[in-house]
Amino acid sequence: MNRKPLVEVCLDSVESALAAERGGANRVELCSSLIEGGITPSSGLIAAVRRSISIPLHVMIRPRGGDFCYTDYEFAIMAQDIKAAKEFGANGVVLGILDAEGNVDAQRTRKLVELARPLTVTFHRALDMSRDLFAALDTLIDLKVDRVLTSGGKETAVEGKRTIARLVEVAGERIVVMAGSGIREQNVRWFLGETSVREIHVSLTTPVSSPMRSRNEKVSMGSVKGREYQRFGVSEERVKKLVAAVSGG
Repeated sequence: MNRKPLVEVCLDSVESALAAERGGANRVELCSSLIEGGITPSSGLIAAVRRSISIPLHVMIRPRGGDFCYTDYEFAIMAQDIKAAKEFGANGVVLGILDAEGNVDAQRTRKLVELARPLTVTFHRALDMSRDLFAALDTLIDLKVDRVLTSGGKETAVEGKRTIARLVEVAGERIVVMAGSGIREQNVRWFLGETSVREIHVSLTTPVSSPMRSRNEKVSMGSVKGREYQRFGVSEERVKKLVAAVSGG
C-alpha cells in the first residue's frame, strides 16, 4: 500500500491542537502532564479540543505516571476514562498495561479494547518497557489492537530504527507500527527511508512564556524547579516543516 505517512502530534492544550491542525497534522494525541510522559486529560479538555478541531482525536488513557503495572483501582479508572473519551467525541484511545514480569497484560488489555470499540486502540510506549517487543507485538495482534507506538525499545526512535524496521516487517498489514520519540523535521525523511513506517508520532514544541508580570521566583509549585512561568506548546511552523518534509518538500 502506497500512501503518504500519517503525522500524529502529541499535545496537552486546545491552543496546541489548533496549531497542529493548522500545521497540517493528520491526527492529535491528547494528554495531560507531558513531563511525565502523558496521563489522561480531563473531560473538560477532551470536550474543548473536540469542539475546536476537525481532525481525528486520540485520548491518552493512563491514570498516573510511572510504570504500567496497575492496581485494580487504577484499572477501574482506566475503564471509566475510556467511557468518558467516547462520550466526548474521541476517535481513539491510547493505552498500555504490563504485568509485573514485563509482558502485555492480555486479560486486562482485551477488556479495555472491547470497551473502547468502535474507537481505535493504540498500545503506547509501554511496549518499549516490555520484556520482549516481538512477543508483545504478537499478543497485541491477537488482541486486535489497531496500532502500537514505539521507539524500538530505545530512548529515541532514531536509536531504535533497526528494531522498528523489524517490527514493521513482522507486523505486515496485521497492525500499524507507529514510531515516536526524537523524530524531527530535520531527520524525518531519512527515518522513513530507514524504517518504512507509515505513521509517526511527534511533539514539535516550543517554549511559551507566562504572561505573568508579577513573579515569585523563590517558590516552586511542582517537583521540577523553575517551571512556574514557562510551558511548552506545539509550534505550527515546526509542524508545517515536518509535514512538508514527509511529503518530500
